[in-house]
Amino acid sequence: MLQKPKIIVVLGPTASGKSDLGVLLAKKFNGEVISADSRQGYKGLDIGTGKITAREMRGVPHHLLDVATPSTVFSATRYQKLGKAAISKILKKGKMPIIVGGTGLYIDSLIYNYPLPSVKPNPKLRKELEKISTEELFNRLKKLDPQRALNIDRKNPRRLIRALEIFSEQPIPSYDSVLRKESPYEVWKIGIRKDSGALKALIHKRLEKRIRQGLVKEVEKLLKNKLVTHKRLEELGLEYRYVSRYLRGEINKKEMMDQLELEINKYAKRQMTLFKRDKEIHLIEYSKKLSDNPFLFL
Repeated sequence: MLQKPKIIVVLGPTASGKSDLGVLLAKKFNGEVISADSRQGYKGLDIGTGKITAREMRGVPHHLLDVATPSTVFSATRYQKLGKAAISKILKKGKMPIIVGGTGLYIDSLIYNYPLPSVKPNPKLRKELEKISTEELFNRLKKLDPQRALNIDRKNPRRLIRALEIFSEQPIPSYDSVLRKESPYEVWKIGIRKDSGALKALIHKRLEKRIRQGLVKEVEKLLKNKLVTHKRLEELGLEYRYVSRYLRGEINKKEMMDQLELEINKYAKRQMTLFKRDKEIHLIEYSKKLSDNPFLFL
């Protein structure tokens, strides 16, 4: 029997240190990193997404960063196509693919024989759903497909409508274990575990850092160069949604910070809920302070 190619997956909630751990593992196992973040594929979305810098990469090649313009939708289907090509390219070089990110659907689409929906747009259904409030859209999805609801931006009507559109044609729960179990790879999943208090502190510290780094100016530049509209910023979620509201004068700076931090914490909680359900994940305590000897858990 032929031995399956090995792949490492690094998961964890936002702000937990996934990018740093991914680089360390790549250094140890002669690997290259594939980003599994649904927004880091967009050019120009750097500070708000916490995109790893060239310096932080420490010479390790990274794939699926800056492969789409923010005015277009970087779909899971396109991600899967590019990601599988990246895996093949890395393996052909005799290196270890290391998938790093917090978007569960994207990770699953690469490591499992996971067929993504090929449902075509349904204009009639979309027109009907566009009349419904975002809250009601989310409640409908939660009732029909609770697993998908856990991992979706509940305030993004475009994504909610698409999820309901897919379910109307293909009523199979999107995270059904039957679809996910088989993999062409030998996969080792490492999950970063953080207690809620420590994670909240990290999120707070990181948000303040991003503001200092120029998050608001990044959004202003995207608008000035007509790479996004305020409507598109709402769709891009979290940092971009709340900075957009601040720039439109709907909220002041303190409200922007407070509301954004609250939403990021909620998002991190949803991520952890999904990760805890995956019994294949080896949960570890990880801190940059362990960088001199971070592989005691291996």
